[in-house]
Amino acid sequence: MIKQLKQFTLNLIAGANFATVLLMLATGYADRLYPPDHPLLSVLGLTFPMFLLLNLLFLLFWIIFKWKRLWIPIVGYLLAYPPISIYLPLNPRQDIPDGSIKVVTYNVCSYGGNYKYEDAFERIVDYLGQQQADIVCLQEDVDTWRRYAFLRFEKYFPYNDTTVVCNTSESLNAVGIHSRYPILRKERIMYPSSANGSVAYFLLCGSDTLLVINNHLESSHLTTEDRTRYKDLLRGDMDSDTARAESMLLIDKLGEAAVLRANGVDNILRYMEEHSQYPTIVCGDFNDTPISYTRHALAQRLTDCFKQSGRGIGLSYNQKGFWVRIDHILCSSHFTPYNCEIDSKIDFSDHYPVVCSLKMKDK
Repeated sequence: MIKQLKQFTLNLIAGANFATVLLMLATGYADRLYPPDHPLLSVLGLTFPMFLLLNLLFLLFWIIFKWKRLWIPIVGYLLAYPPISIYLPLNPRQDIPDGSIKVVTYNVCSYGGNYKYEDAFERIVDYLGQQQADIVCLQEDVDTWRRYAFLRFEKYFPYNDTTVVCNTSESLNAVGIHSRYPILRKERIMYPSSANGSVAYFLLCGSDTLLVINNHLESSHLTTEDRTRYKDLLRGDMDSDTARAESMLLIDKLGEAAVLRANGVDNILRYMEEHSQYPTIVCGDFNDTPISYTRHALAQRLTDCFKQSGRGIGLSYNQKGFWVRIDHILCSSHFTPYNCEIDSKIDFSDHYPVVCSLKMKDK
């Protein structure tokens, strides 16, 4: 009887492991779904890390109690290798070749200091100067003293521009570029958005013209109350009925935002196609995770620099309960990326800066 009960329990656990593997694969490949067609399913990539971890617990269980069933989680990880390599790349550190272009993308939270620093603007400018970057793309690059800000930036960068993408009574937003290379021209990439946008900058780098597209894509539109309820949900501080209702509300909001982001990404891709002759860098706050249509669609045309040369999860949004990588740098095949990393020591904003070196390939 005890032997039969033990066998039944192991079979039950094996079934749960199979279900976990299937959910891990479904969420890991959810970035292939087009949000306007599948708004709710397309955001399930957010839960991929949970099933990744759960499968690891099953792996440890089989090692301890029944190693012959170890193949279940191992096969699961092998089948999920593509999304795992996106979410958790493990590239070795590289020597950066001479002549590389250093790029930084950073959502500066309107220089608000992440509710910690009153002198956040000065700290951010000095940090960017110390990085000795060649191209800096900023999101939420707004303040009420633009002339003074440019004077400070000009200490490190001879060419500076900020483009306001939203200026209403409810919201002010802009994306900016600060560069060692001359700005030949800029163009707004138009798509519907309540408070976000993308700007294409054409920079003169030696004899080459670089296309740099700086993006602040549609946010999730979660209110402070929504975020608080989300954290309560994670902690299990809700009864089952309330948790179910809150989960559906959250997924609905995320799905609506994913549809808007997909529209923006489609317009960015069309713009890139029209200007495909230029070496291209696309970066910014995508407000979307590595397992998302946003990143996947762009990575079909470009190299995801963190996937190619980064290490670890690379969390770029630093608010408690929302530890995700939503800031990205991608480049065209004209470049090879080196040592893309998130600088988690810099907490002057609710985002961490993303830093990467790009070496132009020989023509």
